[in-house]
Amino acid sequence: MEQLPLQTCYIETPLGHAKISGNEDGISSVSIVDTQEELSNPIHESLLDCVIQLKEYFNTTRKNFDLKLHPEGTDFQKKVWKQLETIPFGKSISYLQLSKQLGDVKAIRAAASANGKNPLWIIIPCHRVIGSDGSLTGYAGGLYRKQWLLNHESEYKQQSLF
Repeated sequence: MEQLPLQTCYIETPLGHAKISGNEDGISSVSIVDTQEELSNPIHESLLDCVIQLKEYFNTTRKNFDLKLHPEGTDFQKKVWKQLETIPFGKSISYLQLSKQLGDVKAIRAAASANGKNPLWIIIPCHRVIGSDGSLTGYAGGLYRKQWLLNHESEYKQQSLF
């Protein structure tokens, strides 16, 4: 079967520019980039729903994504990513809880590794997985972004003292 060409766009988010890639088969990746890419205009039709839903998420009018996804990964990675999608908005779990939900407490390192390779930033909510002690542990987009996302989703908004 012939693979459809990937379309790519860049959008502005409160955390920097995001790169979205996909085609009619679904969204294959969403990532934050640390460069100032030129924002896309117009946006390819196959990416438009993703752009709209991400903007709604950042505007706090969307808690769940309803997109056709097409991430590439191993069967185990896809299993982990599917499990991450079950973590509710505003909630977090530990890597240990994640490995237990996958049915193998010994798979904690493999689950953490698959979590770190999640190609669909925010849409598959890997930012909702934290250390057993409540600490923020590794995050490809940087820990300050993970903290921002968790605060954004929290029903108890953190107020700045200064």
